[in-house]
Amino acid sequence: MSDIGERKEDHLELCATGDVGFHRTRTLLDDVRLIHDPLPDLALEEIDTGCTVLGKRLRAPLLISAMTGGTPRGGRINQDLASVAEELGIGFALGSQRPMLEDGSLAWTYSVREQASTTLVVGNLGLWQARRLGADEVGRLAARVGADAVAIHLNPAQELVQPGGDRDFRDGRRALAELAAGSAVPLVVKETGCGMGAGTARVVREAGIANLDVAGAGGTSWVAVETARARGGERGLGELLREWGVPTAAAVALAAPLGFDTLIASGGIETALDAARAIALGASAVGLARPVLRAYWTGGVPGVRRLLAGLIDSLRAVLLLTGSKDLASLRRAPRVVTGELAQWIDQSPRL
Repeated sequence: MSDIGERKEDHLELCATGDVGFHRTRTLLDDVRLIHDPLPDLALEEIDTGCTVLGKRLRAPLLISAMTGGTPRGGRINQDLASVAEELGIGFALGSQRPMLEDGSLAWTYSVREQASTTLVVGNLGLWQARRLGADEVGRLAARVGADAVAIHLNPAQELVQPGGDRDFRDGRRALAELAAGSAVPLVVKETGCGMGAGTARVVREAGIANLDVAGAGGTSWVAVETARARGGERGLGELLREWGVPTAAAVALAAPLGFDTLIASGGIETALDAARAIALGASAVGLARPVLRAYWTGGVPGVRRLLAGLIDSLRAVLLLTGSKDLASLRRAPRVVTGELAQWIDQSPRL
């Protein structure tokens, strides 16, 4: 197996079974208090959780977030998880397609259209690889796996800790603008667990990219993942930066006013309350990764189906209890923002 294949296998094992979550940093989603409505004037069967994300109609505002690919086990996981996404009418995001750039025979590990023939599928490539390929090649990479859109991920903190990771992050803003100008496929800029402030979100929007996944701090720490694999100075840096990042709720709240067509909240989303709070802050949809992987690790496809179907049912209940008949109503529903999240919103500069 190649070095990158071994790294992908390490990532799966660590995310499924290791201690790679943030220890102190919270998503801050619990600082959003939704107001209970004991007179909702609604029936549960009336609640509509449907939404349109990146041009595809979903039955619920959920995506199985990017996790894997590039190895035989990763390919089987992708296909199994994509089948659940199709069944439930939610989105599915592939892990980084960098391995198939280096070895075209690995394309099958990202090809899930047989399992997910109609639902949203999002490809994935790092900005530093995408800028070398150019917009046309990124589009062809998406076409090879039938992706509806491509996530361009930003992960400088992870790369700095990763043995052999990238160290040159120059010209990223210009690269985003060039990709946006030349791309025939929708692009989504996403972090990988460190989130982003209002300034970065505005740069993305001004580059011409209308879709953002904040992937905030509070869930899986990819710095922690790479720290577990690192040695020497990189390990020390990883220990220093384990709690680094902008919490998920803060990243959503700061990006929401910028008018993104699609704003995805990921990073520490585990429950229907997490999802509802993120949507109330302005998210279009939410993404889950490690909870899904853990459910798969212990319960296979049935375990993932139970987790996600239960989350969707619970989300409908939360909407009813806020008097919200649909997701648009939830975004208008009264709420109180407390604690640290209120401080983030009040004190963050609006660049």
